[in-house]
Amino acid sequence: MSRQQFDAAVIGSGPNGLCAAIALAQAGRSVVVFEARDTPGGGVRSTEDWTQPGFVHDICSAIHPMAAGSPFLNTLNLQEHGLEWVQPPIPMAHPFDDGPPALLHRSLEQTGETLGIDADTYPAWMGPFVSRWDDLAKDALAPLGWPNDPILMARFGWLGFRSGWSLAKSAFQDPRGQAFSAGLTAHSVLPLEVRPSAAIGLMLGIAGHAVGWPLPKGGAASLTKALVSKLQAEGGELRCGHAIESLDELPVRGPLLFDTSPRAMADIAGDALPASFSQKLHRFRHGPGIFKMDFALDGPIPWKDPECSQAGTVHLGSTLDEIAASERAANNGVYTNRPFVILAQQSLFDSTRAPEGKQVCWAYCHVPSGSKQDRSKAIQAQIERFAPGFRDRVLETHCWNAQDFSQYNPNYIGGDVNGGVPDLGQLFTRPTARAVPYSTPNPRLFLCSASTPPGGGVHGMCGAHAAQAALDAWPE
Repeated sequence: MSRQQFDAAVIGSGPNGLCAAIALAQAGRSVVVFEARDTPGGGVRSTEDWTQPGFVHDICSAIHPMAAGSPFLNTLNLQEHGLEWVQPPIPMAHPFDDGPPALLHRSLEQTGETLGIDADTYPAWMGPFVSRWDDLAKDALAPLGWPNDPILMARFGWLGFRSGWSLAKSAFQDPRGQAFSAGLTAHSVLPLEVRPSAAIGLMLGIAGHAVGWPLPKGGAASLTKALVSKLQAEGGELRCGHAIESLDELPVRGPLLFDTSPRAMADIAGDALPASFSQKLHRFRHGPGIFKMDFALDGPIPWKDPECSQAGTVHLGSTLDEIAASERAANNGVYTNRPFVILAQQSLFDSTRAPEGKQVCWAYCHVPSGSKQDRSKAIQAQIERFAPGFRDRVLETHCWNAQDFSQYNPNYIGGDVNGGVPDLGQLFTRPTARAVPYSTPNPRLFLCSASTPPGGGVHGMCGAHAAQAALDAWPE
């Protein structure tokens, strides 16, 4: 195999790697993607092997608001490549020990009606962002620089670049609204007291109104399948079952893009990167891991409030204090009896995911980095708390701890599925402080994973921006 066979190569076939390859192919470059596993996808894969026949489980990601709202993905016409988004009637429900749940509806007004005394103020301060989602997404999902709309980003920054705790307390008077906000912020995997955790929660909330929190019909792997189809339609090539351990293996004359962790890039690159830069890549900080359960169920979850059965995602944590304690514990290396749980019930809205009359669901909580502790009882207790009788519906479970995730995907250091801590110290300087964060001292080598701006989430923007950086550096 000649080293001059391709103009560019991408190592890793997660959504960022595939988006980087697609962008390069669209620019007329011959490009190949190498994937160590037998199937592509990174964290966007599905399997039928975990519980019982006919149950399709998402291995990592399941609900994809940022993919549905991604500026780059929305240029690809993935529906022509088989992707079908399924929109649950309610994007997210947040039940409480007493009273009805808070509900993230597509409608701002309907959402406000579930937030008690914050009913009128919620639409007022969220509305300007929802109506300008396309503009907001282009600026917020970009590397640090002068925004296209400075006024809009200044308004967003005034709210977002504070702690989730501060936002919950300042924007909501009702404890229900505060817990609702905290649940969104907890997706940042930061302590709620740390800046800018509020920004990530805000983006998810705004996306819920603007584009929904959809799931790909047939499982998360359907999104990967559509991206691979698009890549191949553009002339790109995918090679699975091919782990790259050295740059000498790559048949490429131009740029090399890594959809890997920073330390994996340093290890593969070896002497092609200065030792001082490789040391910086190895010092990149990763956050807590996750403990995840997949359930095969003998029927739908028996929620105390039936409106929760209309939601694709359910947040389980009754108060701001409870959720904050859970996230603080995971970041401090300890555990709580009541972890904040994020649950997805995909088959309620996609009948291809489970046998007739049965259901599939997925739930996880954050745990200390590298944790091997079994949190299955704590997760099931949280579900049972809001859905009495849940345990009676369980046919079989599959559990992965943080170590299992890191073994499955080397990018998930210590089980960190977000690609690194997104605090102020490395939100924009991911993985190091450089004018072009995707670049390295070696002009051929670029990082395109979630360890670059804008960070974690299934949106493909890290890959798209890295591809543009590579194209700028290699115009021919």
